[in-house]
Amino acid sequence: MRHPAETAALSPVVAMGLTGFVLAAVVPAVLVLTRRSPLWPRVSVPAVLALPLLVLAHAWVVLGDLLPADVPGGAFVNGPVLPVAAVLFWIPVLAPTRHRLDDAGRCLYLFLAAPLLDLPAVAVIAAGRPAEGIAMIVGMLPVGLTAAALTWSWVNREERQAARALAPAPTGEPRAG
Repeated sequence: MRHPAETAALSPVVAMGLTGFVLAAVVPAVLVLTRRSPLWPRVSVPAVLALPLLVLAHAWVVLGDLLPADVPGGAFVNGPVLPVAAVLFWIPVLAPTRHRLDDAGRCLYLFLAAPLLDLPAVAVIAAGRPAEGIAMIVGMLPVGLTAAALTWSWVNREERQAARALAPAPTGEPRAG
């Protein structure tokens, strides 16, 4: 006799939430921990390609779950495509590559991505599966939180630089900017 945990698959709600969380929190955490890896400059793509790639891959996987029948080989295609698209998406934000975005670009990129990545979850809700859609939206919250944290960090850094530039020199004269 099998143990119930061996035969039970993840509920669709948990699976959707975990998928969103992996894309929005686990992948960026791994990139932060390995940001100096020589692999990232080799696989980096411009943000203008990485964002639509993730949005389309995410929509394909999430909306594909709404179809009544599985496409043959679908798991083989969907399995690696979404995490690879997520890695490519986060590289311009977190890794020091030639495609790294500046502070303003990173903020805009993430604030643009957050609602675009939630659109497939809204379709899941509209299809009559509200718990799954909400789980995906909640799982993807780290994208918006990261955007807010990066914006806060950028604003504080700009303020410190402005204060240093306006602070008087030790001789009492204003500093030359």
